Amino acid sequence: MKKRQFLKNSSLLLGANLVLPMVGCESGSQKEGGSLRSNWAGNFTYSTGILDKPDGESALRSYVSNQRKIKVLGTRHSFNAIADSKSRHLSLADMDSGIQLSTDGSTVIVNGALQYGVLARRLQEEGLALHNLASLPHISIAGACATGTHGSGDQNGNLSTAVKQMEMVKANGESQVFSEDIDPEALQASVVHLGALGVVTRMHLRVGPTFDIRQYVYENLPLSTLRLHFDSVFSSGYSVSLFTDWQNDRVNQWWIKKKVVDQEESMPENLLGASLAPDHLHPIKEISAINCTEQMGLPGAWHERLPHFKMDFTPSSGEELQSEYFVPRSQAVAAINEMYSMGEQIYPYLLISEIRSIKQDALWLSPAYGRDSIAIHFTWKPDWKNVSELLPRIEAKLKPFQVRPHWGKLFTLDRAYLHGQYERMNDFLQLRRDMDSSGKFVNDFLQKNLLGES
Repeated sequence: MKKRQFLKNSSLLLGANLVLPMVGCESGSQKEGGSLRSNWAGNFTYSTGILDKPDGESALRSYVSNQRKIKVLGTRHSFNAIADSKSRHLSLADMDSGIQLSTDGSTVIVNGALQYGVLARRLQEEGLALHNLASLPHISIAGACATGTHGSGDQNGNLSTAVKQMEMVKANGESQVFSEDIDPEALQASVVHLGALGVVTRMHLRVGPTFDIRQYVYENLPLSTLRLHFDSVFSSGYSVSLFTDWQNDRVNQWWIKKKVVDQEESMPENLLGASLAPDHLHPIKEISAINCTEQMGLPGAWHERLPHFKMDFTPSSGEELQSEYFVPRSQAVAAINEMYSMGEQIYPYLLISEIRSIKQDALWLSPAYGRDSIAIHFTWKPDWKNVSELLPRIEAKLKPFQVRPHWGKLFTLDRAYLHGQYERMNDFLQLRRDMDSSGKFVNDFLQKNLLGES
């Protein structure tokens, strides 16, 4: 039976904590070898072809304790070496993928390898929702939370802020539980962990009642208007995104995702100088919008509108590279002005940029730690030679604003600078030593960006 059909036919019982497996499991493990794998975008090839797949909790703990070096490989949506291994990869795809609801329906417990899109559909069937989703619903829950991945919305924290509890297998094979109810600071320390602490098995996420969204797209928002009405632009919906190519002193597209409160709601043809789009649009206007979630104010469930792309379609425009930088919201207009000043340098290598807002959080290695943030995202053409030369120039413009990079995307900021942006970095490194004294989960990415060159 196909997984989608199984999910459609099965149901959750709200009266008790009941695990409903999506796949059967027996004690044991499998190993895949052969050719080397690449990430989703095709810009990075991993350094090992070995992929081990324990299919039960006991097998996983035994496997982890007996390996010298391992890294977890999820949906491969990172653009850099954060998940790379020169020894062997571990996948949780064969672990029990059951979804469990708390008795009061306020928390859902899942295997960290589960994709957000799969979980979202199940929650919707039960009249429940997460607070937000990223642009792509195809990413794994554990991988997204480990890197501080986010959606948008002035009042929406990143995806990691939904985590109430996280269960992890440490380097010695023992289980470790980080719980908001037991030790909130320990959870704050560990949720955005970059794969440095252990293997995440189960995650407890906050959920609430389902809600519907209408999505509207406006074109050609004047840059002068954005500067003057920045807060009004980003408070125009539950989730807001701006798409720009940094040309002509305007924002190409302004995506507004509004909660449905009035079935007869309509939007004006002109809003702050921008025009309501007459048809559905892809962020890159020249590409068909068939893979994008419904626009034109058509109401739909949260999970069918908050992402930009549909779960059933491949959302990529083709091979691409991605970078993303977080700046304090209080300095966002100045930072955006700096990017427009570089427009002629950026444009030849750019597919599109997206600008989003993220509420501050208390997660130690989150790019939104301690400050409401604006994320400036770049989707690049697959030209790493020129992009790699451009990124340091972009970063130099953004450094005065205490910029922080997305951990799973491409950046060139060095270790000393990164340490200076995270006041709890040394505390996190001590936690890593406590969890993994032998460096079992350390790879070249962690060595370079957190630990120092070996």
